[in-house]
Amino acid sequence: MSLVIDIHALQTIPPSLINRDDTGAPKTAVFGGVPRQRVSSQSWKRAIRRYFETQFDSEQIGDRSKRLPEKIARRLKAEGLEQSDAIARTEKLFKAAGIKTEVDKKPKKADADTPEHNPYPRTTYLIFLSQQQIDRAVEELLARGDEKLTKNEAKEILDTNHSVDMAMFGRMIADDAAFNVDAAVQVAHAIGIHNSTPDFDYFTAVDDLAEEGEETGAGMIGTVQMMSSTLYRYATVNMKGLEDNLGSAEVARQAAQHFIEAFIASMPTGKINTFANQTLPELVYVTIRDTRPVSLVNAFETPVLEEANSSYQFTSGSDAEPKHRRTVAAERLAQEARDVEEVYGFTPQAAFVLGIGDLSAPFEGIAEKTTLAGLTDRVADELKTLAGES
Repeated sequence: MSLVIDIHALQTIPPSLINRDDTGAPKTAVFGGVPRQRVSSQSWKRAIRRYFETQFDSEQIGDRSKRLPEKIARRLKAEGLEQSDAIARTEKLFKAAGIKTEVDKKPKKADADTPEHNPYPRTTYLIFLSQQQIDRAVEELLARGDEKLTKNEAKEILDTNHSVDMAMFGRMIADDAAFNVDAAVQVAHAIGIHNSTPDFDYFTAVDDLAEEGEETGAGMIGTVQMMSSTLYRYATVNMKGLEDNLGSAEVARQAAQHFIEAFIASMPTGKINTFANQTLPELVYVTIRDTRPVSLVNAFETPVLEEANSSYQFTSGSDAEPKHRRTVAAERLAQEARDVEEVYGFTPQAAFVLGIGDLSAPFEGIAEKTTLAGLTDRVADELKTLAGES
């Protein structure tokens, strides 16, 4: 039985510039015929990788860089090899693997302002290697000396013992598809549940010593764009794919637990020192399915704010109370989940919800209420039970 974990979250972001396009404007997308704030999947995946690195074992996280041949060669040099020998052995490994490297050309004329020439090779594009693969490369190149490497030997060095982030998000090497790793995790672009457009912040900076010179006015002026939204976030984990990439069902379960926590607690750092947009999701709904992944984004195809001409929705009756946008969003999400179960029969094997205040109430009957600590433990327990290991 192939299992998938779907993670849905509602998260409100105050005015911020969490993710910007090539013009410096907040990223947006049109959905349901109206503009929404968008945070790219790449942005949040990088935040998740950084959360893994700081909160869990940093050895689980690989490096994605053009500088990996340089890293390997420098480590060989630190082990006692001459620089030229370290570089030659490293180039031999990547050449055997069919991965192209290059070295910056040495300038013909150099003066005091010319940067020091870097003799170390780099790949011509970003590649992904785990810490274990880098360690293995150093060990093998030290032990083999001038011995020639075959392609299969190079592949054995660079294509086993994948890091957790590589197992989750995949790896593509343009020169040889044999080194590719299929991603076991998909992360959707986070998208606003209501229509919104960017605002501009006009700012000034005061020169602290201007008064001494009897000067007035600002030392600097400028503008920065910003945007705020309640976002719908979604990701899905293919447990069989994760197990295949990591080589262990138990390690895959631990990775899934860590991913759920990182998905919930991570935050992209774009302009975060300027805006301090340090929020957490107000609602998280997690399911374990034996069918296929199901995004619930269409719960917000009609923008939430279009249901009334304000940010509040009102209940019927003489004792009507204002219903906040987040409450409406939680109800929409729960109703979409119920509709999927009723119409398609895609009933989860297990479902959990955590929410601020009463936001988890609409999920009564379809999900077990829990906390973040309880959520990751319950998911691991259910995965074991469904795999017949309890």
